[in-house]
Amino acid sequence: MIDSHCHLAGTEFVEDLDAVVARAREAGLTGALVVLAADDALELGRAAGVVTAWPEVRFAIGIHPHAAAAYASDPDEAARRTEAALEAHPLSRAVGEIGLDYHYDFAPRPVQQAVFRSQLVLARRRRLPVVIHTREAEEDTIRILHEEGAGELGGVFHCFTGDAAAAARALDTGFHLSLAGIVTFPRATALKETARVVPIERLLVETDSPYLAPVPHRGRRNEPAHVRRVAEEIAGLRDASVAEVIEATAINYSHLFAP
Repeated sequence: MIDSHCHLAGTEFVEDLDAVVARAREAGLTGALVVLAADDALELGRAAGVVTAWPEVRFAIGIHPHAAAAYASDPDEAARRTEAALEAHPLSRAVGEIGLDYHYDFAPRPVQQAVFRSQLVLARRRRLPVVIHTREAEEDTIRILHEEGAGELGGVFHCFTGDAAAAARALDTGFHLSLAGIVTFPRATALKETARVVPIERLLVETDSPYLAPVPHRGRRNEPAHVRRVAEEIAGLRDASVAEVIEATAINYSHLFAP
């Protein structure tokens, strides 16, 4: 079982990382994709400690759309920062999380788009898959992915929250969809329907730790061990076994993010 998106190098796990990893292993996890911010020197520095605690982890590195404003005068600097971080971390397997966030709009939308494009160009040049963050920006996200030829790379829409129609549009880009703890929330009816219909060979599971803890852990810090709860919920919605969901999503992860 794999947690395909978590933030174990964040400050939230500094005090008890070893215990968090032990619980993940006890829950049956064999690895995780840890997301690093390319412009956060402290987080990048903590990556080595994450590997020491859990050698099976791999990394995705990028500039989040929330940070795009810092690159307004030179969007390509975001790609240069990301590339430098990728080269410094040999266990990196993807560019991300990158994309657009029109909910908070911490950066002007044209700036977000330019920073997004610069990192997609980098991903194509380095032949790496991408991890997509998109919030209230699906139309522009998908348009830019098509324009930049990102379907050749593949990747994942992380923490996907859309309905079945939105899922179909995202899948048409050639990407996978990753579902997080939100799918366990009682009112997430549209997302539950999405979980039923996404082709199993295009599905991943994640926690987005320390955020979005699933029921019954909602309101507390999330951690990779709780990805099993996501898999259990999806299995119930699909009338499948938990083992089937765990096996399929682990295979999908391995195809996207080479060992």
